[in-house]
Amino acid sequence: MNIVILDYKTLGDDLDLSPVYKYGNVIKYPTTTQNEAPERVKDADIVIVNKVKMTKYVVENAKNLKLICETATGYDNIDIKYCNEHGICVANTPAYSTSCVAQVTISMATSLMTHLHEYRDFVHSGKYEVCGKANQLTPVYHEFDGLTWGIIGFGNIGKAVGKVAEALGCKVIVNKQTPDPNYNCVSLKTLLKESDIISIHCPLTDKTRGLIGERELDMMKKSAIIINVARGAIWDENALSEAIISGKIAGLGCDVFSCEPLPKNHPFNKILNYDNVLLTPHMAWGSFESRTRCFSTVVSNIDAFLNGREQNLIK
Repeated sequence: MNIVILDYKTLGDDLDLSPVYKYGNVIKYPTTTQNEAPERVKDADIVIVNKVKMTKYVVENAKNLKLICETATGYDNIDIKYCNEHGICVANTPAYSTSCVAQVTISMATSLMTHLHEYRDFVHSGKYEVCGKANQLTPVYHEFDGLTWGIIGFGNIGKAVGKVAEALGCKVIVNKQTPDPNYNCVSLKTLLKESDIISIHCPLTDKTRGLIGERELDMMKKSAIIINVARGAIWDENALSEAIISGKIAGLGCDVFSCEPLPKNHPFNKILNYDNVLLTPHMAWGSFESRTRCFSTVVSNIDAFLNGREQNLIK
């Protein structure tokens, strides 16, 4: 049994990969380019992958390939249709990162709404020392209590964010593919118009690709902030950048990008120095506890597969 791990560095250098060794011969690579991928998987029975795109071109000559284990909940980097047609099973790792993604979402909202880093900079720069007064109250900030928090995508992460938002005193409204009478579900248009804070937690699909663009941003309050911890391609990054530059919206938080890491020509490079912009390097999913749960699920998925049980298989 040949097991190939294509990009273990995306899971962190501190993660223990040894539990998978008992299933066969393990070859691991810190990173893998798209050009390197076909050669590296050609003799594999099982591939463990995070970011490498498992396209038809990559897997078509991997004649022994039986299982692809995605070390994430989203699997838009894998050609599911081709794999299903050729008897290659795909298993993802659901629900492992709920707590930490919700935590980062709330942290982003808190920082942007409260202007924490601006107040921090006021002290750390020495301005507070010489300002001649005991407190600094600009930029003006507002309480969460009484605000409306709109959540796009209401799976495990969206629900976790909603609970905290309600605890902070926010009214929570939800846009989800299948409305649920147990929640305050509204159209995307209504959510955009009414929300003071918007966070995106839906998967990247054909329906959600480009979901938020210039037209949608025009619907938002000028005082609203928007946060994306889902997938970069869910919104139009050019439109978001221009919305910040023009003052169309009040703030932007983002942990995910259509191209990672950010290339030099990425539109967000134009807003890196804006105080109302908070960009992080796709880290929201990656607490130590979350990564440990993730790889533990991968091991469990392999064990189930080898013992004839279906677990987290994508069809």
